This record gives sequence, structure tokens and C-alpha cells, in this order.
Amino acid sequence: MNVLLWLAYKGTRYAGFQVQPNAPTVCQTLQDAMQAVLGARPDVKGCSRTDAGVHARRFALNFHYDGRVPPERLPLAFNAHLPPDIRVMAARVVPEDFHARYAAHAKTYAYRIRSGAVDDPFDSEFTYRVGASLDLEAMARAAAGFVGTHDFLALCASGSGVAARGDTVRTVTRCTVTRDGAVYTLTVTADGYLYNMVRILAGTVLQAGRGKLDPGEVPAILQSRDRRRAGPTLPAHGLCLLQVDYTL
Repeated sequence: MNVLLWLAYKGTRYAGFQVQPNAPTVCQTLQDAMQAVLGARPDVKGCSRTDAGVHARRFALNFHYDGRVPPERLPLAFNAHLPPDIRVMAARVVPEDFHARYAAHAKTYAYRIRSGAVDDPFDSEFTYRVGASLDLEAMARAAAGFVGTHDFLALCASGSGVAARGDTVRTVTRCTVTRDGAVYTLTVTADGYLYNMVRILAGTVLQAGRGKLDPGEVPAILQSRDRRRAGPTLPAHGLCLLQVDYTL
């Protein structure tokens, strides 16, 4: 059977999801637990690679399984062998041709920014702090400029194989900024993302919030297809994958 797992993990200690030769990853750690439970190391298909240090509230993956443990009992079985910063939240059987990456029609990320002189020790691993005061209205206006179907090459880090093939058009259906006290949260939903796209988008929105970029410049930045026109790539620890949407 083909099984879909939903994971939550804190990415601080890991070099992303995908297995790396010389660094611990979420996938490697999960497969270690799977081997302990199943006696085999299944091939895992993740919904995204996620960069080193990025977190996930709801990460999807699938694998094929013919063991004796009922799928609904797999989360507890795997969790018994996982470190506390990775948890399998749920499992279900899905159609045989389901693929966690290719079946996803939207993913939602959040980037958290704290405005203040001092980190909060209870959320500093999940929030990027800036000392400057921020203009919420300017940030929201800049974020709204990314909604729609655009060529996002200006928001793509160098070294992207997808960009090299010219596949840089994506559709953003939601891009908003909200404030809760000193924390500003950028939330983005799109049908796909380029390499470091959300972190660069967040950096661009932050520049608007600091008064260093006119929110009205966003369309011109996208049309330029020039990475130098967009904002900086913000650190990975402020980014979290919130949701992956499927038609099941």
C-alpha cells in the first residue's frame, strides 16, 4: 500500500529534509526510525526538500509499505524511535500513484520577523529579529504585489537547476503580512516555489517595512528578472512550512 505521512519538525539541527552525505537530515533520521520499526529502509518521497534550518508544521511524504503494523499505528511506532524535534503526526493510505511532491497543488509558508532590540528566548529559534521599527502597511502593500502569476526569477537564488531550464513562472494566491505585538508574520501560498524564493520575498517585504524600498516597486522588480533588484535572503530559521494541499 502507498502510505502518506504528515510530519512536524524543528529544523534547527538538520541540513534540510533531503538526505545529505555529510550532515544529519530529517529524512535520514526518519528512515532510521522506519528501519527500526519495519526492518527495512523504505524509499521516501517528500513534498519538498526544505533548506537547512527551515521548520515544518505539516510536511507530507509517502512511501510504499507491505508490513504488518496497521497504518494508523505507524505514527506512534515511528515516534518511539525519533528524537523529540521530529514527530509523525498522522498516517493514511492513499492511491497507488500518489506522489507527495507531484500531487501537491499548493504549499503555504510563513516567515516570522520580530521587531525589537532583544530576542525572545521562547521563539528565537523560529523568528528572525531586526532592531528597526517596521511599517506594517508598507509591508502588506509590498506583499500584495507578489500575488498573481509572475516570472519570479528575481526572487531565485543562484544555482537553481529549475531557473537554468527557464521554468520560473509561479502563481501566488496569497501573500499577506499580519502583526501580533512585536512579531510580523508573512504568509505565502503558491503552486510552487523557486530556490530560496520565500526567504528573498520576505527580505524584500522587510525592506519595504524598514522604509528602504517603495512597495510600488514590486512589479518592476518582478519584471526585471534581476535578483539584484530584490531584497536580501533572510535566514532560514524564520521560515516554516505550514501546509501542503492535495486533492484526495
